Order: sequence, then C-alpha cells, then structure tokens
Amino acid sequence: MDKKGNILMQRYELGRLLGQGTFAKVYHAKNIKTSQSVAIKLIDKEKVLRVGLIDQIKREISVMRLVRHPNVVQLYEVMASKTKIYFAMEYVKGGELFNKVAKGKLKEEVARKYFQQLIGAVDFCHSREVYHRDIKPENLLLDENGNLKVSDFGLSALGESCRHDGLLHTTCGTPAYVAPEVINKKGYDGAKADIWSCGVVLFVLLAGYLPFQDSNLMEMYRKISRGEFKCPGWFSPEVRKLLVRILDPNPQTRLSIVKIMENPWFKKGYKPVERPQPQKEEGLMIASDVQKAFAQEPSADSSSSASSEKIGMKATCVNAFDIISQSQGFDLSGLFETNKKPKLDSRFTSTKSASAIVSKLEEIAADNERFKVKKKDGLVMLQGKKEGRKGHLSIDAEIFEVTPSFHMVEVKKVSGDTLEYQRFCNQELKPSLKDIVWAWQGGEQPAQ
Repeated sequence: MDKKGNILMQRYELGRLLGQGTFAKVYHAKNIKTSQSVAIKLIDKEKVLRVGLIDQIKREISVMRLVRHPNVVQLYEVMASKTKIYFAMEYVKGGELFNKVAKGKLKEEVARKYFQQLIGAVDFCHSREVYHRDIKPENLLLDENGNLKVSDFGLSALGESCRHDGLLHTTCGTPAYVAPEVINKKGYDGAKADIWSCGVVLFVLLAGYLPFQDSNLMEMYRKISRGEFKCPGWFSPEVRKLLVRILDPNPQTRLSIVKIMENPWFKKGYKPVERPQPQKEEGLMIASDVQKAFAQEPSADSSSSASSEKIGMKATCVNAFDIISQSQGFDLSGLFETNKKPKLDSRFTSTKSASAIVSKLEEIAADNERFKVKKKDGLVMLQGKKEGRKGHLSIDAEIFEVTPSFHMVEVKKVSGDTLEYQRFCNQELKPSLKDIVWAWQGGEQPAQ
C-alpha cells in the first residue's frame, strides 16, 4: 500500500489536493514528527515508464538537488513504492505570482523586488549549469512573507545536455515567454533564453499583459523574432531602456545577468541573498534519490508494458508547443534563412496505436521488397536494399505520442536520391497509409 489511511510512508499526513497534471498530483501534507507543512508531488511510475519520461524525472531530481537556494522551491526528500514516486518539497502557501498579476499591474517597486529575486535565483541556477526553460508567472510562487520561489523544473536542462556545438536544441517552454532563438530551432544558449523569459515576466508584472500578443500565433512569433513590443506610458524611462536590452532578439547582444545586476534601476533597494555553497555529499545525494525513485519497478503485467514489448519501442511524448513549432503553418525558418532548401520531410496524424502504425510501416516495406526495417526508441527506419542514383535510399519515420490514443508521425529522407524519395512517398507510401492516417500536414482531409 502506498498509504495507510492518509499516512504516507509512515512520515507524512496527507491533506488536500493542491493541483494535478497528466502524470502527477500535488498534495498538502504535514511531517508527522516535526509538524512541518510540505507539498507532496505524487508521480505515477507506470505512466512515466510507459511514455519514456524516466530521464526527465531523474533530471528533475538532479536539478532540484543542485539548486538549493532561498528563492527556489526546495526538495526535501525522494521516496517511492512499486507504483509511485514521491517528492517531499517545500510548501509555498502564497500561491502563484500569476494570481497577483491577474488582478492587474503591480507597482514598480513591488515588481522590481520580484524581478530582483527572480534574477538572483536564475543566476544561481546558471552558476550550477541548470537552465530552467519555462520561466513564467505560473511557475513563480510566493511564500507567506511575499518572497518569490522559482518552481517546476520539469523542462529544465543541465549543461551536460548541450550538444557538441555547446547549445541546447530541444524546443520547449511556453510560447509567449520563449526566446526567438528557441523558436528558430537552430540551437540556443540556455542562459540567454532564460534571460529573455525573465524580461517577459518583468514586462508582465509592470504592464499586466504580455509584450508580444496577437490572436494569430504565427504573427505573435514574428513579433517575438523581431523583438517588436511597445511599453505603456506608465513605464519609467529606466525600465524601458532595460527591457529593450533584455528583449533583444539577438542573443549575442542581449543583456547578460551580470549587466542586469549592474543596471541602476535593478540595483535600487537590492538585497542579494547569500549564495549557498555546494554540499560535499551532493553527488551521492543525487544518486541515492534517483536509486530510491526507480529501485522498485511497477508490475510488468500491464497491457501498456506488453504493448511496448510487442513493438520493441516507445513513442516519444510531445506537447502542444512541440506540435505548434513543428507545424508547417508555423515554420519560422523563413525569418532567419535567405536560401531556403526544399523540405524533405512530411507529417501525418493518426488515431491508431503506435504498434498499429509500426505494423503498417513494416507491411509497406515487406510489400515493396526494397527496404529492410529497423526499430529503435520511437523510430522506424526503412533502409533501401539496392543502391540508387545517389546511394541507398533511407527513410526515417519517428512516432510521437500526443495522447495515448493520438499520434503524430514525422517521415523524412535520411539519405539517397530526392526524386526517388518523393516518388516513393507520393506513389506508394501515402496511398498505402490511407487506412491509418487521420490527416497529412498541409490541410488534407481526414481519411474516411
């Protein structure tokens, strides 16, 4: 049993539900021994395993252990049963900063205080090579003394996540707060992207609305990419100058945190908190927490586990932002590239299961007799058996899970002749997939 009555792991008395998402619920709780209020994040281990989010949970544990700071929500301990993972975290009872902004703009001195605390916390995170990647008022909490606490590191990245070019490449975050270089999908500096989001937060605190707004999402992205925003009349000249330099669409010339902290407007009444020193046993604590979380696996007799074994792979989980950023209608590459090459990929959506999609692709390859099939981590690879005009034709089909009953599949040429690839797609692949395709990207009607 995960809990006996309302007692969790003989340590915490569970209280009311504070919130919930797809994979987790958060409860108010009290430490039985000390009576300290905590927030318990309860994660469904089976769901996490099924959609391949193990690495994300491990990263969240690592990050929260690394960024122990007065203005960051603290992780106290990690516990687990066979079916659940529990995070015991600092309970911040003042609610989201978003709730304050929803009532209207804040006074300049109040907004400045929150911005100072936010920058101090983000600067500390960056010193530990942690990049939040989803800074917004909904992820900024307030304690009973009105102090800001950064929360929700579910989309965060560590410095070791950077590729050989030293940049991050995962498109994530909340569209209205995300930096233009993230939308560009060419790689970005996590620190500079976080700074942009901090600038959007400052604008929202002072204005009561977003700097980049438009009912048309594509037009909003264009404004973001060009840094097109207008400050309302009540903004002081000092704030206007600061925002223009923070919301600079060029990450190379965007103001750094060091420069922000040197800004006269920022420095008014600034009281920096003492930066905690790294703990000697930090690495051991992270390893111990991760081991606790995944030491006991859930039972393997679930239908979802069997399905995953049957297809020998798991579809990658995506969110709405991923779909928007991958959609042809919202492709912003034209804003950044002058010589645009023809696209050699296409996408379709399906209400069929991942296993059904894989089976159909295997069937097409078998009927065609030109391809051999390999499968790995949500990817189906069709590899040509015979050499064509420009070598062997190789095609990847990557399956993304939007919901358990809805998938998106991206098909793209990896190698070989472009004309041969386009001919195969138009004459053989698309007609053969008509029974499982809901819609092809580009506005085709759903298959009947």
